[in-house]
Amino acid sequence: MLSSLTKHVLHCTLLVFVISIFEIWSGGVKLSADVQNTYNFNPWERYGFIWCFMLYLLRCLTFLPLPQVLLNFGGLTLYNAFQDKVVLKGSPLLAPFICIRIVTRGDYPQLVKANVARNMARCLETGLENFIIEVVTDKSIGLPVHRRIREVVVPKSYKTKTGALFKSRALQFCLEDNVNILADCDWVVHLDEETLLTENSIRGVLNFVLDGKHQFGQGLITYANEEVVNWFTTLADSFRVADDMGKLRIQLSMFHKPLLSWKGSYVVTQLGAERHISFDNGLDGSIAEDCFFAMRAAKEGYTFNFVEGEMWEKSPFSLWDFIQQRKRWLQGILLVVHSAAIPSKTKIWLALSCYSWVTLPLSTSNLVLARYFPIPCPAIMDFVCAFIAGVNIYMYIFGVVKSFSLYRFGVLKFTLCIIGALCTIPFNVIIENVAVIWGLFGNKYKFYVVHKEIKPLVTV
Repeated sequence: MLSSLTKHVLHCTLLVFVISIFEIWSGGVKLSADVQNTYNFNPWERYGFIWCFMLYLLRCLTFLPLPQVLLNFGGLTLYNAFQDKVVLKGSPLLAPFICIRIVTRGDYPQLVKANVARNMARCLETGLENFIIEVVTDKSIGLPVHRRIREVVVPKSYKTKTGALFKSRALQFCLEDNVNILADCDWVVHLDEETLLTENSIRGVLNFVLDGKHQFGQGLITYANEEVVNWFTTLADSFRVADDMGKLRIQLSMFHKPLLSWKGSYVVTQLGAERHISFDNGLDGSIAEDCFFAMRAAKEGYTFNFVEGEMWEKSPFSLWDFIQQRKRWLQGILLVVHSAAIPSKTKIWLALSCYSWVTLPLSTSNLVLARYFPIPCPAIMDFVCAFIAGVNIYMYIFGVVKSFSLYRFGVLKFTLCIIGALCTIPFNVIIENVAVIWGLFGNKYKFYVVHKEIKPLVTV
């Protein structure tokens, strides 16, 4: 069994190797004089001023993802990506009160009941004492009566002061004086209805709240645990796993700010800070409520940190849900970036990341244009473009390594998973482009909820 440090060193070596191979293969690093002189011509004369200007402009768009790529590279190399079991730094008996809050529309009552039972058992097994599981729902679920379970049904008549909708509305209802039962010093762990706790994540949350230095925290979510419903979406989501361990981890651990936002699940908040920020952020804060909340918290000077330990979720069950999910994220983040309520200095890095996503169809066009309309570029420009692509390709490899167990799947199936993840890249690029175009021209105030329950087989 390899030590965590050995695994991390091997992973960093593989990362550098993949980037180096891609730099050489793509021409980012030119090893011969013949290659260096390939584009020895004047593009302004060959293509004309307007077309040449457009070609260089499109090439420059590929640099927009550079900040998040650098964060991913830093996060994956500077922090041990294969840490051993999370060790408690204090007694659970001394931990402050924790509310595990699950928000749902109530469309999947059996799923919610099953996951509440599983999460309850996991908490008790880990030794957690001062906690409650609270389910906030639009429709009554009928959870069993238990001293550690609370079901909160949001009335249809409830309206927030700014007209917040969807998940924001439900989360804000919990903060109302006549609904809230928590003290400002208590902590809330926000989960989606399909999120499953693990022993390591509970220990990580306990360490975070016992430390108490930061008001907000978030950790890793993986998507390949237990039964895999859709292999394509699960392998495509391996990128998100690497994104958590790279970009998310370094921005919260080093800068203690959500420079490029965070996710809406596995969110740990101190209630007093959460109530001060609130989820009552109007329509603009109702689609990507997690992003809007994070930007407001950063604006108010609150600090963030990375929470050790992973939680489990499922990737979308269909390509339709996969596209709809990406479309909603894009639309929600665009609303945050364009909101006057968030100062420019707070969202500058988020804006760069968002516009790199919005301009993806234009950036993707370089794959064709570079073949038929080549343009000479400075060596550093070619190097950086290849570096961005190399890091992004490796993210899929790392995501598989982090998500799938070699001992569970065996060498052959594990290798096939890595190859499969790499094979999803071109299809994922197409899907992301479709989501971008649809998101830009579609209704931006629609909150699509992906299907989350596996229907049992019926024997006829």
